[in-house]
Amino acid sequence: MIAARPLAAALAAGLACAAPVHAQTVTTRSETVAPGKVKRLVISPNLKKDCSTGPLPEIKIVTAPKNGQLQTKSGKLKTPSSYRCPSKEAQAVAVFYKSKNDFTGTDQVLVDLKTADGVVERQDIRITVEAAKAEDKKSNETKSDEKKSDAKKDDKKDDKDLSDL
Repeated sequence: MIAARPLAAALAAGLACAAPVHAQTVTTRSETVAPGKVKRLVISPNLKKDCSTGPLPEIKIVTAPKNGQLQTKSGKLKTPSSYRCPSKEAQAVAVFYKSKNDFTGTDQVLVDLKTADGVVERQDIRITVEAAKAEDKKSNETKSDEKKSDAKKDDKKDDKDLSDL
């Protein structure tokens, strides 16, 4: 019994010195996508709050979609002028979603994102997969033809701008 007291005291001291548990930020949002089309859900540059570069953000898929699949990509980007660090070159990671081709309905993804500052944010993304309306299809066909033409021009581009993906 006497030997147990020093062990209990050491255990209590260790618990007292343990790092505090920080509350996790949870963001819930909705996205809409057509069946079988790719949609960017998350993008995060390696920029800290003071706009200095930090480590590449880490992405952990907590809950995968039931009716689609996710793809994670990394690359270079230039932040938009509306971003807190405007027009800054940075490395970034992004998560893309693509539903099953014949699926319409709702899907959900939970993603933990550890930012360049080390803050973990949970993103709860509710996805609505719905067929495009007739007038949207005509507009998209025109845009598709334009994109094919632009894609031929951009084939030689080494660094992908993730904001365009």
